[in-house]
Amino acid sequence: MSAVRDMDTDATQPTRDEAWFAARASRGVQGLKAYDPGHDLVAFRRQFGEANLVELGSNENPYGPSPDARAAILDQLHSLHRYPDPLGADLKRALAAKHGVDTKQILLGNGSHELLMQLAQVFAGAGDDVVFSRYGFAVFALATQAAGATMRIVPALPDDHPTMPLGHDLDAIAAAITDCTKLVYLANPNNPTGTWFGRAAFEAFLAKVPADVIVVMDEAYAELADAAADAATALPLLASHSNLALTRTFSKAYGLAGLRVGYLIAAPGLVAVMERLRESFNVNGPALAACEAALGGDVAHLEWARERNAEQRKALAEAFERRGLRVMPSQTNFVLVRFGPQTARIEAELTKRGVVLRPMGGYGLPEYLRVTVGTVDENRRLLATIDAVLGEVGA
Repeated sequence: MSAVRDMDTDATQPTRDEAWFAARASRGVQGLKAYDPGHDLVAFRRQFGEANLVELGSNENPYGPSPDARAAILDQLHSLHRYPDPLGADLKRALAAKHGVDTKQILLGNGSHELLMQLAQVFAGAGDDVVFSRYGFAVFALATQAAGATMRIVPALPDDHPTMPLGHDLDAIAAAITDCTKLVYLANPNNPTGTWFGRAAFEAFLAKVPADVIVVMDEAYAELADAAADAATALPLLASHSNLALTRTFSKAYGLAGLRVGYLIAAPGLVAVMERLRESFNVNGPALAACEAALGGDVAHLEWARERNAEQRKALAEAFERRGLRVMPSQTNFVLVRFGPQTARIEAELTKRGVVLRPMGGYGLPEYLRVTVGTVDENRRLLATIDAVLGEVGA
């Protein structure tokens, strides 16, 4: 006989708190903390007004999307009562043409965040390991825990490393793989450190990885890396490594963060299995049209934005260094800056003045702030405010 649950005879049930519901969640979810966005940016915009707020905490492209992408969004407004293409076929064809792959190798997502979560959901679970670097993207840990798998967090390169302080230690990551490992997450360039690794190092790493372990390379910032920097991409190695997958996004270089579109490129078989879990209509109509337009019609805008970012990234790093602050190397649209023991107070004072940066305490880097590379005007206002705060704090 099946056990009968205790019934609440009172018609009005007591109000249940978070702990009550958490006890009934899956084991992986029980150990999770909600994603921390850093700040309530909407509240700050209301408080300061968007014209007065220096918003440099979310790694957005301050120049926005291309004119072609904007026009494509407007053209979609007349058909908002229609569901979008559930296959995203036109965008997939545009991506396939750009990257020289088959459309069956592409999976679209509501940002690359969704895809990174789904990879763990599909390929890892209780009793499995997922390996990633200590300062890898925060979603790696969230995805692993939500899937109920075990995190194997590998120490990063030391902060006094001569070239890539806090970067991925690929040799240590390879050594951390066990018979229970199902996934390895990498990010190149990496958020929040800005660091990267080259193609030769990546190929040497792949040679050490068992063929049944899936290696995921998050390349959200790939388009922002300088050509001379040798920031490896997984793309050339996909044909020879069926266990390799890469994720990219339209949120960064393409300036379409508000539309939330990412994509995965991998072996057709891997994509086919992930399609089983994909939510129907997970990318909306205006987003599909805007991303296709951004890929096809306005390459000049992307290149212009990349050049401005590289110029301002260099200028911002040099400005911080002149102030005696340590800046980690970066091939992204942000820099990680060490402000020292007074970091929490400095960040709070900047926020009071309408300058929003990203605190790094959640990453285990309490003496650092992540600073998005803004426009010339935004960076000028940022530095002036930092000077005022440093003078007040005495840091």
